[in-house]
Amino acid sequence: MIGRINGILVERQAPELLIDVQGVGYEVQVSLTTFFELPAPGEPVVLHTHFVVREDAQQLYGFADRIERELFRHLIKVSGVGPKLALTILSGMNATEFVRRVQDNDVATLVRLPGVGKKTAERLIVEMRDRLKDFAVGAPQTMPRSPERDLSDNIQEAESALVALGYKPQEAARMVNAVANEGQTSQELIRLALKSMVKS
Repeated sequence: MIGRINGILVERQAPELLIDVQGVGYEVQVSLTTFFELPAPGEPVVLHTHFVVREDAQQLYGFADRIERELFRHLIKVSGVGPKLALTILSGMNATEFVRRVQDNDVATLVRLPGVGKKTAERLIVEMRDRLKDFAVGAPQTMPRSPERDLSDNIQEAESALVALGYKPQEAARMVNAVANEGQTSQELIRLALKSMVKS
């Protein structure tokens, strides 16, 4: 199993990265939580990873810290939750918030995530409650500000990230436009759009 990757970030287009490790390019899928923590292309990056092998594909998933990776591993053990849905859940809320939602039996918030229906949300709460009893989570991760760009570019990148997460294009555009203001980075737009869905 590949448990850690250390290399140069070549490309980043949420939720996929290309990382060069001594001349070999690794494609890595990441949550938006980890995506917000990434350096600029051309900079070194270290990710904790989980390698999934299926009959039709081999996929490497990357995480900014061990806590997020541990939660991902717990999630994919839940019946009906595969790696893609687990990544979607971790993109929609950080580890601390997810643990709180499970402990509060908050089905209503979980079903607002794309791909999570009522039955899946209820199953997540039932199956994850005991596993998360002693789960240690830290403070929410903070996002570095990216270089200033035109707001329209940031809106487009934010919409693309939400579509990759599972939202429909029209829904992603509505979510981003509802929170867009001058001076916001794409990361801030994504975070505010997701927060508006959780609170609505």
